[in-house]
Amino acid sequence: MKDTGSTRKQIMMMLKTEGALTVSEIAERLGVTEMAVRRHINTLERDRLIESRLLRQSMGRPTNQYFLTEKSEQFFPKQYADFTMEILSDLEKNHGPEIIEEVFRNRAQRILNRHLPKFKGKNLEEKIRLLADLQDKRGYMVKWEKQADGTFQFIEYNCPISMVAGEYRQACKCEVNWFGELLGAEVERIECKTDNGQNCVYIIREKENG
Repeated sequence: MKDTGSTRKQIMMMLKTEGALTVSEIAERLGVTEMAVRRHINTLERDRLIESRLLRQSMGRPTNQYFLTEKSEQFFPKQYADFTMEILSDLEKNHGPEIIEEVFRNRAQRILNRHLPKFKGKNLEEKIRLLADLQDKRGYMVKWEKQADGTFQFIEYNCPISMVAGEYRQACKCEVNWFGELLGAEVERIECKTDNGQNCVYIIREKENG
């Protein structure tokens, strides 16, 4: 798990493995006071990592049970990259390399279909700003700037699909292509993490035909 504070981390792990628990149950397992647990519960609720539901008991007053939210999943280990690599490997083995090309083309088309309407009617700089926001939300950690010659430098400091792209270069090729279609511009990658570059760096320029 990513660092969320040692006690809060223990509470989240407890809720992950045991399911919904009350404050008193959590306090008993941790060997701390209920007041101490409530402080951590308040922080986890504020961060939308847990939610509560009312538990009606046969005796005594109803009490709250706490459980993890969907947002909390980001704090637990995932093996998406390995899973994706296994699927792509099986597809290539069973259907040949052409199916990999099709997979990445379809991925690029889905991205275009989803986002192209937002780019319509914008100038290139506005489109690049939108693209940077889109890629930031997808985990690419983007910085961009306009150069003295009127071109734009677009840098991605992180690649969430680096394991896949390292094995299947179609991912990198498709990214350049859908960048160009989304922006309606010429896109050139001059540095790439999968070619031992420090970052993925693009130069973007207006099309010569306007």
